[in-house]
Amino acid sequence: MSGFRRGTRLGIDVGKARVGVSRCDPDGMLAVPIETVPRSETSIDRIAALVAEWEPLELVVGLPVNMRGEETLSTVDAREFAAALQARTGTDVRLVDERLSTVTAHAALRSSGRTQKNSRSIVDQVAAVVLLQHAIDTEKSTGYPAGELIEPVEELPRDA
Repeated sequence: MSGFRRGTRLGIDVGKARVGVSRCDPDGMLAVPIETVPRSETSIDRIAALVAEWEPLELVVGLPVNMRGEETLSTVDAREFAAALQARTGTDVRLVDERLSTVTAHAALRSSGRTQKNSRSIVDQVAAVVLLQHAIDTEKSTGYPAGELIEPVEELPRDA
């Protein structure tokens, strides 16, 4: 058993319209929301700026598979986004099954009295918190990092 690796981590919940970002403290006690990044051609740049600011040990990116564990178009999108983040920042990226993170986030917001409509702007952050908290809790309980580490790739030239 390797134990918990000390260091801040960022959780990334990749969606079609928005990307939720969360972080945890170096001891992995608590994941908290940072911001919701609109999904656009500048999303990677904004998250790279957050990586520069927080200097995380790694990025934990949600891998949305269906309930049978099969990959979907969203899974491919998340993998491509994660690879682009890794190439841009040089920071280790782990892909972690996030099957229920958005459902859990909606349920938590509903139980706190928020409607789905007035939760839209923060549900992605809450999903990123759920995802990251699950990853750090898994590592603490098993001694091994959650998910799969993606292989580093060299950044592609901007005109490629």
